[in-house]
Amino acid sequence: MSNIHALKSAGDVAALRPGYADQDTPLVRNCWYVAGRSSEIGRELLQRRILGVDVALYRTLAGAPVAVRNRCPHRSFPLAKGKLEGDILVCGYHGMQFDASGRCAKMPSMPISPSNANVRSFALVERFPLVWIWMGEPDLADESLVPDTSWLSDPAQRSVTGAFFMRSDYVAMHENLLDQTHFPFLHPGTVGTPEYARSKLDVREDGEQIVIDRALRNSPPPGIYGVPAGIMHKRVDRLSEARFISPAMHVAFAQILDHAPDGDAPGRYRFNITHLITPETQHTIHYWWFNTRDFKLDDAQADHHLQTASEQAYLEDVDALEWISEVVRKDAEPQFDLNFAPDKPGLLMRRNLYRMAAREAAAALR
Repeated sequence: MSNIHALKSAGDVAALRPGYADQDTPLVRNCWYVAGRSSEIGRELLQRRILGVDVALYRTLAGAPVAVRNRCPHRSFPLAKGKLEGDILVCGYHGMQFDASGRCAKMPSMPISPSNANVRSFALVERFPLVWIWMGEPDLADESLVPDTSWLSDPAQRSVTGAFFMRSDYVAMHENLLDQTHFPFLHPGTVGTPEYARSKLDVREDGEQIVIDRALRNSPPPGIYGVPAGIMHKRVDRLSEARFISPAMHVAFAQILDHAPDGDAPGRYRFNITHLITPETQHTIHYWWFNTRDFKLDDAQADHHLQTASEQAYLEDVDALEWISEVVRKDAEPQFDLNFAPDKPGLLMRRNLYRMAAREAAAALR
């Protein structure tokens, strides 16, 4: 575990007791994670590894999404290499048939279907444009715990989006998203400005969520926001809230306030940035992102700029975290990374992730 001796205040140290998640902490399973976009899951069988488990995803004829373990209980043939016959998933090895609940409906070589040859199914919830999956204890799969992403389907807002596969861990990714001091240095052409690194941040906890509030007054906007808004020549107020929602999700809500708008231009521009993080394994991640705005909804140039700038910034994050992961994995000499006062949001997140993992481990022993 990293130490905390370099934190600057006694209050910070008192708030951070030992027990912080790192790349080796068991994955939190009792959580809704994104299984994929709604558009990815259809009548063609999709194979995806989620939290170390191979899953086969498809839709029934009625359009309901289905997720079952991608492993036939007979000889471990990957069911995604089989086929769909109506709503029945047919194994491509011995023809065993499974319904959407995972129950074995037929074993062609036997007159009676074996009652113990079922496949584990996983709870899914579709909230367009996403399908969420529950990989934890089935009895705890409460749909009310699916995170709110209503802005992604709001006709009054428009999103650009993309995805990456990352060779890093989800703890590092969440810490990166809560670490806003790296913006001017890793992302100087998109989200980072020198003034932003120096601006004051307020950190608070909302249950197990970690929230950063930041206000930067009378300063130039970053290019990712200023170019599509057409206000790069202005000095504006930049207000933001970044929030660790769950092990699966981080969001940032940004407002740009122009107190002297030109002509009929709006005086406020709103951006919602959504990061969706699903561990493939302990050290690899499925990562989807959305950048959503409430202005120029039909402007192709605004789409293009936000798409390009977002991809650049998030690829910079992907590269940085993969480089760090490689160093940690290959460097034979151990190192305890230092922490400083601006690292508090990430450390609070790591503490809460550790507690979630510890609760699950304790429950498994009962």
